[in-house]
Amino acid sequence: MVCRDLSYTYLERFPALRQVSLTVCRGEKVALLGANGCGKSTLLKILDGLVFPDAGTFSAFGQPVTEDNLEDEQFSMGFRSRVGFIFQNSDAQVFSPTVSEEIAFGPLQMGWPRAKVEGRIGDVLEMLDIVDLADRAPYQLSGGEKKRVAIASVLVMNPEVILFDEPTAALDPRTQQWLVDLIAELGRGGKTIVMATHDLDVLDVVADRCVVFSEAHSIVAEAAPDELLSNPELLRSVNLI
Repeated sequence: MVCRDLSYTYLERFPALRQVSLTVCRGEKVALLGANGCGKSTLLKILDGLVFPDAGTFSAFGQPVTEDNLEDEQFSMGFRSRVGFIFQNSDAQVFSPTVSEEIAFGPLQMGWPRAKVEGRIGDVLEMLDIVDLADRAPYQLSGGEKKRVAIASVLVMNPEVILFDEPTAALDPRTQQWLVDLIAELGRGGKTIVMATHDLDVLDVVADRCVVFSEAHSIVAEAAPDELLSNPELLRSVNLI
């Protein structure tokens, strides 16, 4: 994924990104860091093709990702099958009557055969240890259970790139640790991970590289986790500590 000089403004007057350039390599784990409102979530939405920059370019898998291109069914299905986005708020992502139907939604939209979808649902339920939730309604689940279901609905597609927006926010400590371990495992399995986070304690596990945003909506530093954590002056300047 390659971003060049991306800028984005909400309502034509609230800047979210200012000339952001970023390259994410295959199999890399990248953490986006910065204070609330610095542009991390907006960048993730651009990487998922949910919004489009006012200026600059975004390419994925060697092809430009534009509104026009995503209106092409073949391009859109290829891109959507290769990139998955796990929102910060699981309630914004989980909407089907049962957990099984939730996990099946994406593959069925992609035209997968029902038999293949059923097999993948079973695999993902087992992988995330939520087999017992299969017939439950999402509104009956705890926050941690909803997060697992949201992740399952993405992993069922076996995407190459997984985008996480503040994945550990509002989770209990046990679920946080489970999720950190899962992200590390996905990275070892060759997935490309891009994650917006405030959680400095997990960087050495979930990231190969940290990209730091200023409150002026631009990238001010890139560093390995240990290098970043040994620079309190930088962390203070961007309101992370």
